[in-house]
Amino acid sequence: MEYAAPTTVDEARTLLADNPGSRVFAGATDVVPQMRSGRPEPSVLIDLKRIDRLMSVAHDNGHWTIGAAMPTSELTSNGEFASVFPGISEGAGWIGSDQIQNRSSLGGNLCNGSPAADSVPAMIASEARAVIAGTDGERTIPVADVVTGPGQLSLADGEFVVEFEIEDPPARTGDAYIRMTPRTEMDIAIVGAAVRVTMDGDTCTDARVVLGAVAPTAVRVPDAEAALIGSSLDEAALAEVAAAASAAANPINDKRGTIEYRVQVAGVLAKRAAVLAAERACA
Repeated sequence: MEYAAPTTVDEARTLLADNPGSRVFAGATDVVPQMRSGRPEPSVLIDLKRIDRLMSVAHDNGHWTIGAAMPTSELTSNGEFASVFPGISEGAGWIGSDQIQNRSSLGGNLCNGSPAADSVPAMIASEARAVIAGTDGERTIPVADVVTGPGQLSLADGEFVVEFEIEDPPARTGDAYIRMTPRTEMDIAIVGAAVRVTMDGDTCTDARVVLGAVAPTAVRVPDAEAALIGSSLDEAALAEVAAAASAAANPINDKRGTIEYRVQVAGVLAKRAAVLAAERACA
């Protein structure tokens, strides 16, 4: 196996095209354990952290651009970003330990393809888009369309995520991400719930509800969103949110939790995240 550290997107693109079986990485917090567990080694391991574009964050005229390889520790410590997108910041802050977050990234968390990826539900709730580079140039797709199943991506051979684009939310909009794990850190979510709401006075005018770790990919819950829109987030509306989230969950049994437990928790967390998002919108 060879190692390469390109300094431009074009150089990385060329390396991928010229070396079948090569693989990009941002922090190696997933790829190294995978190889140690017996997965085949790539022909060339391509480090993306030397590319300035993938290691930066910018906010210009209501438009955010976040490098796909930027360490999550730098994103969570960015006060301006955390104030606008607290849910994404919370999700990014749950990726591993403090040490891991000096290497982990939004791009790696997404492209590992884990149903339990903590940053993904909140990115989907905030309508984030992924800019993807490949042999034919670049294309942009919703983050929700990148992962198609556990460990499976819609990216073609030779493609990789360069950056994420997110627009500033409307006024009086708040978001939140809540998860449950067996341990407080260094574990993956049993269930994760991200909610974004826009409020007009006490009335919700727009909502997005996304669940993680309860299906092969992150799941948007339209029925929960419908229950929130037009409501003041009263108990009746929140009960509908919880019921819709539980109904949308399609989890598995494993050592972290049973199907029945995860279904119940999905409803509880969706309700709590909705309340927190509304509180932030009205603050």
